[in-house]
Amino acid sequence: MASAEAVVRRVVNEILASQAADWFTAILLLFLGWYAGRVVVRLVGRSVARRFQRPSLTKTVLGGIRAGVFMLGVFAAASTLDFQATDILLSVTVFSAVLGLVLAPIIGSVINGLFVLADQPYEIGDMIEIVDLDTRGYIEDITIRYTKVFTLENTFLVIPNANMRDRDIINFSAEDTRSRLSLEVLVTYEGDVEEARAIMERAARETPDVVEGGPDIRVGGARYPSAPVSYIKEFADHGVLLDLRYWVKEPYYMPRIRSKIQEKVWDQLDDADVEIAYPHQHHVFDENSGVARVDVGRERGPETRPKDRGSPEEFESSD
Repeated sequence: MASAEAVVRRVVNEILASQAADWFTAILLLFLGWYAGRVVVRLVGRSVARRFQRPSLTKTVLGGIRAGVFMLGVFAAASTLDFQATDILLSVTVFSAVLGLVLAPIIGSVINGLFVLADQPYEIGDMIEIVDLDTRGYIEDITIRYTKVFTLENTFLVIPNANMRDRDIINFSAEDTRSRLSLEVLVTYEGDVEEARAIMERAARETPDVVEGGPDIRVGGARYPSAPVSYIKEFADHGVLLDLRYWVKEPYYMPRIRSKIQEKVWDQLDDADVEIAYPHQHHVFDENSGVARVDVGRERGPETRPKDRGSPEEFESSD
């Protein structure tokens, strides 16, 4: 009896020892897979970066390589523990219905992330504007799940790629960092319009970060003058509307550049035959308008205020 118990105990100890050895081997293989992934990424990182030349795509490819090497370690560890592929497929089948609702948004975001990486609407470091949020910022990071935007208000926006593909995005740094802006000024009809146009163009040329001139800038199939140009946009009700169009070298300080141009225009208008127009109206009275009673130079008291103004016909008959 005692010998039988000793045999059973020895068998159990051997099984436990073998299982402990298998688990230790599996953990070691997982660690080796994780470490090997880092080593492989370090070795091929520069080659991949030169091949794709896009930080976001390079980061995604290197992440895929690291994950692939680690999965080899996972499979090796699973084989050590006698896990079979049929067991894994059975587990996936059982839990797929339960996890489907949870994983569906993540899978959709991943798929949209792949489209974002393939379509290249923006890149890390680009300055963009999210139209519906009226927010500008820089692309900080792009993954297959989300896009991280560092806004000009020193805040972060982390937006799933599924939402980014549904938004209207303005990319100021896509092909050429030069961006065209416009400034409208309404001047009076009595002033010198040509002098006003010259002042606006000179103010833009003298402002730093504005393209002073040079070859025309090609946009699509059209070419636009790179130097600041002022046009007569409209003969408005209260004056002549001038439109100054100019190009900035980089789209990062647009409000500051626009403010500097307006300051220069304002300073140079003092010595020019140009006046800024403002809304005003002229009232004209004729024989069909009645009579306007106007008192100038004295304050009307209660005793002089008429009790009943009457109708326009009464005013005409009183005269």
